[in-house]
This record gives sequence, structure tokens and C-alpha cells, in this order.
Amino acid sequence: MKYIVSFAKDYIGTVVIVLSVYFAYMFATDTQILDRYLFPQIGNIGEAFKKYWPEMLQNLKASFELLIPGVICGVSFALLIGVPMGLSRRFRKTLHPIIYSFSMIPVVLLSPFAIHIAPTLRAASVFLVIWGTVWAMLFATINGIMTIDKRYLDTATVLGVTGFKRLYKIILPAAFPSMAGGFVTAMRSAFLSLIFAEMYGTKFGMGYFVKSNSDLGYFAKVWSGFLFMALVMVVLMQIIEKTKDYILRWTID
Repeated sequence: MKYIVSFAKDYIGTVVIVLSVYFAYMFATDTQILDRYLFPQIGNIGEAFKKYWPEMLQNLKASFELLIPGVICGVSFALLIGVPMGLSRRFRKTLHPIIYSFSMIPVVLLSPFAIHIAPTLRAASVFLVIWGTVWAMLFATINGIMTIDKRYLDTATVLGVTGFKRLYKIILPAAFPSMAGGFVTAMRSAFLSLIFAEMYGTKFGMGYFVKSNSDLGYFAKVWSGFLFMALVMVVLMQIIEKTKDYILRWTID
């Protein structure tokens, strides 16, 4: 009961906003303020959702088959480069202008090159996911290590904690709050990069589902795809946020 009351207090505003949007959309489509071709009525969207959710699940599976390896590779590369850059001022000054310049290149600009250069459309899509993942995680890792309280490092030196033990016992735990925040941002960027890649570079996935039905004019399916993706992302990001809060429970009042 306490959990239900707490949940209601936390999300009552969210529920009010969602219901307001729902009824406003229903009113606008029922009175034809909005074009029913582009903005189908709620009932039509619901019917499409019920009819095509198995197809959307299959496309979601295909999306996660690209998203998961892309995120793993992107995070691994970010840690591989970000940890040394955070630890070494000279290394950081040398590479920072380069990585900052690369990070400014949007996925939209890279996608034609990735599609033409990569051996397969799948490889191109994974590359774009990696590109969307790596930069937020990389900068969060660098900043997290750079801003560690020097007292932690001084204490570790006094206690004789050096080398790899110093890294995983002192440095990484102290930088983890920043790194965790970077991971959350990286996941959002990765999903957006994935959807864009699927729209123009694959024959499967949720991005392809939405784009192909949009081209055919099946906008009830398009909207059901939008809602399905939104639902999946809300659930996924909530899981990530709750996991992050649990791991960082020692930092939360």
C-alpha cells in the first residue's frame, strides 16, 4: 500500500499530462481538426497495435540484436580511451581536440558513408550505434576521473595502494557516478542512432517498421510503432535508471 501511495505521489503529474494529451488527440481527430490520414483515430491505432504487435516484437528483437553489440563495443572503446585520458593530463591534451572534433560529426552525416563502406547493412548499423554511444560515455569517463577528490588519491598513496589496485579500488568507484550518468545519456543516443540506421540502412527493426509503413501510407501502423517504441524505451530507461540508483545508493540521500 505504501508503495502504491508513493508511486501515485511521484507520477500523478505524469498521468495527468498523458491523459490530457490522450483526450486532446481524441478530440482533435474526432472533430477532424487533425487530418485523419496522417493522424488516425485512437480506435484505429489500437486495432493496428493489437493486430501487428507480434510483427513489432520480431522487429524489436532485430533492433536489440544491433543495439546490444553496438552499445557493448561503444562503452568498451569509451573506457579504453577515456580512462587513460582521465588519468594523464598530457595524453588528454593530445587527444582531446581530436576526439572533440570527431564527436561533433552527426550520425546523419556519417550514415551514407557507413552504408557504402561497411561490408553489410548490419555492420553499418552497428557502427552507427557505436558512434552514437561512445561520445557521451567517453566524456563522462574523462570528467569523472578528472574531478575525483584529490584527498582520495592522497589517502590511497599513504596506504600504499598503487597500480591496477588503485585503479579499480579507488579511481573507478569514485568516477562511477559520472560514468553512470554518461551511460544513461549514451543509451538514449544509441537508440536514436539505431532507429535512424534502421530507417535507411536495414530491412528489419523498429525503424524499418515505421519507415516502410510510412512510405506505404499505413499511418495507423506508423503510430502503433511509435507508441510501441516509446513504451519499450520508457521501460528500458526505467530499468537502467533503477539499476543505476541501486548501484549508487551510497551517493543518494
